[in-house]
Amino acid sequence: MEGELGWFRRNCLTPVPEAANLEALNEQLLERCMANRKRTLAGRSAPIADASRQERAFLLPPVEDGFPLEEVLYPLVVDGQGRVKVKANWYSAPLPPGARVRAVVWASQIDIKYDHQCAARHERCYGRGHQILNLEHYLDVLEKKPGAMANSTPLQQWRQAGRWPACLDRIWDQLEQRLGKSHGTREMITLVRTGSVSGWERLIAAVEEALRIGVTDAAAVLHIMRMPDPDERRRYAIALAEELAQFERPMPDMDEYDLLLGGIQ
Repeated sequence: MEGELGWFRRNCLTPVPEAANLEALNEQLLERCMANRKRTLAGRSAPIADASRQERAFLLPPVEDGFPLEEVLYPLVVDGQGRVKVKANWYSAPLPPGARVRAVVWASQIDIKYDHQCAARHERCYGRGHQILNLEHYLDVLEKKPGAMANSTPLQQWRQAGRWPACLDRIWDQLEQRLGKSHGTREMITLVRTGSVSGWERLIAAVEEALRIGVTDAAAVLHIMRMPDPDERRRYAIALAEELAQFERPMPDMDEYDLLLGGIQ
């Protein structure tokens, strides 16, 4: 057994394989394992696959209860920034400060459970002192303080991870131009909420379609998103753009309003 593990490490893990994610890596390793079953060991007349089938009849059945693969940490407390410290890192959770939670630590992910429900799930970080923050966990807070969203750490992490494409910034900027910063940001948060529930790919496609025909209204984007037929979405978007064009007005310039406060000179 130890000799076979050494062979597998030298032949399948050297050099270190590269993969886009853990699932892709597991697929690579499975393919190499299946290819290895065709190999014939020195001094044997049959390949590994045939020998395995012959030995299987003499093996005991697997036990019903396996060894636990996860580590459970309890109690943990949500801090004032909506984070839970697990091992040496902080992970966000959409829970009130002071809530006592349980962390289930797997090899590749961490589940934060509250009241027997999974409140948050993160990819595990093996560094030290890092913050792993999900923007979706802070939407309630940001809706009350929309000015904090633009420079928030969760949004910056999404940008770095490629989860915030340029089209979202474009429509966000146009929402702010039409509605003002606070109201425009709240409209953007509405879109983010919908994307987290209905799927980000659908939201991004609807935003790109809206921008393409010049629609900068959150309600219109959501309506486009909920229309399943692409041709129907395009016809609706064009008609809506023509209808809304008559209501488009620039934000008023209030710079000279202060002159009235000083009275008539």
